[in-house]
This record gives sequence, C-alpha cells and structure tokens, in this order.
Amino acid sequence: MTIDEKDLLNSIINSLSHIDFIKPEDFPNIDLYMDQVTTFMDTQLSACKRHPEDKVLTKTMINNYAKNQLLPPPVKKKYSREHMLVLIFIYYFKNILSIGDIQAILNPITDKYFASDLDFNLENIYSEIFRLEESGIRNIQKDLTRKYQKSLQTFAELPKEDRKELQHFSFICMLCFDVYLKKQLIERMIDSSLSEKDKSKDNPDKK
Repeated sequence: MTIDEKDLLNSIINSLSHIDFIKPEDFPNIDLYMDQVTTFMDTQLSACKRHPEDKVLTKTMINNYAKNQLLPPPVKKKYSREHMLVLIFIYYFKNILSIGDIQAILNPITDKYFASDLDFNLENIYSEIFRLEESGIRNIQKDLTRKYQKSLQTFAELPKEDRKELQHFSFICMLCFDVYLKKQLIERMIDSSLSEKDKSKDNPDKK
C-alpha cells in the first residue's frame, strides 16, 4: 500500500472539525431562480464533494425532487429559503436512502411546516437538527480513531505486507458495517412509522 493510512485518517479527522453546516443567516433573503440555487448550493457545499468537478445539485435533480413530491413546487419559477432548507436535507438523505424513504421522512415535516403560519417553522427545525450534528462531530472523530486502532490489531500473525492490506480491508469493513446497521435502523423506524399511520387510517376513531 502506498497510502499512509494513519496520515490519511488524521487528515480526515482534522477535516471533520472544520465541517460547518449552512447557517440560516447564510441563505439569501430573496427567492432564487434555478441557476442561482444550484450555484449557491455548489459553493456552500463544495467541501462535501468527492471530486472537484462533482456537482452538489443539478437542475435535473431538483426537477426530479419536485416531480417525486420531495420538494414543494417553486413559486413563479423561484425557490424560497424554505426550499433551500428542504434541499439540504435531501442532499444528505439521498446518499443512503431511497426516494420513497425520503418521502416518508420529509413529507410530514414539509406538509406541516413549509410556508406555514406557525411560530415554529422549518428554519427552526433546520437550526436545531444541525446543531445536533455539529456537536456530534467529536464523537464521530473518537469513533473513527477507535475503529482504526482496532483494525491494527487484526491479522497480527501475517507478514507485514499482507497484514497491512488486510488491516486496511478490516477498517473499511468496520466503517461499512456501521453504516449498514444505521441504515437498517433508519429503514425500520420508517417502516414502523408508516405502519402506525396505516393503522390510524384504518381506525380513525382510535385515540
């Protein structure tokens, strides 16, 4: 292996400490056209790209989100701050969840809080959620370090070159299994929520 995994891990852990969500005050105070939305998102979330040429959002993506009822339709071809907030949630969800699962998660929120007259609105929800994510970064850093150290204890009986390759594989497997378990949990929570809603429809008088 030509990659120094320890240096790579330290670099990743350090970069996590610099991750910052788009704060509500960073969003424009005016409604935006499609091109302005994609440019804004691409600039604000550039640190999340795997490759510099990657696009955070495209016109096709946004149109598909609206077509699949993930995103409320624009008003006179313009997107509000609330549209932008929903797009941020979709951006993070779409990497691990299906369109149907994202609908199940987001639609109850947008139905109640998008463009509502309630004192508690979508911006309040966004701010609260991302404060949680921000505070959780330190725990993620510790967990990554712990998994890496554990991977170094595997295949100790093998020659150095074979051991290094398999330890690399072990570390990746632990990370993947962690994502897999969390995805399973999310999907079961969604299924449970949908099941409860179906029961409520079948028994409208049940409290």
